[in-house]
Amino acid sequence: MTARRYRLRRAAPLLGLLLTVAACSGGPDTDGGPAQATAAPSGSVAAVCDKQPAGPAAAPAGAVVVDPAVPGDLAAKTRSAGPGTTFWLKPGKHILGDDKYDQVSPKDGNVYVGAPGAVLDGRKINQYAFTGHAANVKINYLTVQGFAAPHDEGVVNHDSGDGWVIEHSTIQDNDGAGLMAGARQQVRGNCLRRNGQYGMNAYSGSTPITALVVEGNEIAGNNTGDWEAKIEGCGCSGGIKFWDVNGADVRGNWVHDNHGTGLWADTNNNDFLVEGNLIENNDSAALIYEISYNAIIRDNTIRKNNWVDGRRYADKSDNFPTSAIYISESGGEPRVKARTAKIEISRNYLENNWSGITLWENADRFCNSPANTSSGDCTRLVPSVKECAAPAITGGALRSDCRWKTQHVDIHDNKFVLDPAVVGCQASCGRMGLLSNFGTYPDWSPYRGDDVQESITFKQDNRWHDNSYAGPWTFIAHSADRVLEIGEWEGAPYSQDSGSTFTAQGGG
Repeated sequence: MTARRYRLRRAAPLLGLLLTVAACSGGPDTDGGPAQATAAPSGSVAAVCDKQPAGPAAAPAGAVVVDPAVPGDLAAKTRSAGPGTTFWLKPGKHILGDDKYDQVSPKDGNVYVGAPGAVLDGRKINQYAFTGHAANVKINYLTVQGFAAPHDEGVVNHDSGDGWVIEHSTIQDNDGAGLMAGARQQVRGNCLRRNGQYGMNAYSGSTPITALVVEGNEIAGNNTGDWEAKIEGCGCSGGIKFWDVNGADVRGNWVHDNHGTGLWADTNNNDFLVEGNLIENNDSAALIYEISYNAIIRDNTIRKNNWVDGRRYADKSDNFPTSAIYISESGGEPRVKARTAKIEISRNYLENNWSGITLWENADRFCNSPANTSSGDCTRLVPSVKECAAPAITGGALRSDCRWKTQHVDIHDNKFVLDPAVVGCQASCGRMGLLSNFGTYPDWSPYRGDDVQESITFKQDNRWHDNSYAGPWTFIAHSADRVLEIGEWEGAPYSQDSGSTFTAQGGG
């Protein structure tokens, strides 16, 4: 994988349902008062780390018993058994061999079930836990820890096998990503924490991932390796990263305290439902949706995100509205099949984040542009990067279809609450953004000048309406130096936030 993020990357009534969270030590932040009364149709948000249900205390009928006293027993018994075998790991610490490539290679339909206290430990010797292309593998009630996967690689389902189901497991303290993903993968009720790069890296390489379900997980404290500092602008860290995923339901997760972005969809993702999650205390944005298509983002509680990233921008006097929800070169596109033909952001509760929602489109970033860090990728509307070149790109359908556009974004019925004293800032943490840069690069680009600035601001059906604001909010439109007060934002020519309400004081 190459670096994907260009370095400039740059609410009306709620449902009224109560957000309830399972009790646990160090549980969801509850000092925010109003943030506890928010829309969460799933009824709860996962607080599962150190609270996982126990696996079976005795081997299931017909299961192969794996002995922690025998090094490499799990891998050896997997090799000797046929597809569809169930393995029960006895209580204790299970280890593999002493080579970095000693790992488990499941066969189709294998099931791995941990007894209470069963741990598979890589001892920072083995790179991977479960590898290979087997389909429909299940891993339940197992702790997987201490593996040393390289950068951009993962420990569990390393080769993105299809149809895997990972449930009620703890994947923690590994290098790289705790978990990779394949098509039709289900990730439910797991603790994905303190992994070196990602909790999960949903990237398969050769083919898109489809029908991915991520539900009821706690995703916490990932990117312990601080990869953005190691590789500046790499866009390669956070709770979960999604690449080229076509269809994902991300529901009822608790995504918190990750050293980077909480949830990040980057490069030709499509058809996402992000619903009923609690996303809080992440160093960077709660959610980034980047050069992607068609998403529903609703009924989430989003609080105290982006403080580290936002303060970094402020300290260097960068006026870019870095924000909690960041939509970058992404929008609705009816020609790309999905459950919606827009990006709809609705019924979310955003409290004391560093700024609110930014819609951004980099005028210099398009298919085949040197400014596109996803350099080998073209839009979903153009099959070949080579097609997006002069002179063909200067007119006709290619001029439009070679761009990932921030268009058809509908932001409504959200509540935005800001108390600057809580966030610890003066003015820069209370912003919405709808903007682009002045196009300059490359010299053959047909998008130089203010064409994209005009389009994203006035012509691409991006609108805020029927939202509720509490606190000192300002708005950036067209370009980063155009800061608007509420009346200017509501009035011509911007005509945003019709039907919205504004109160000067934060606190809900």
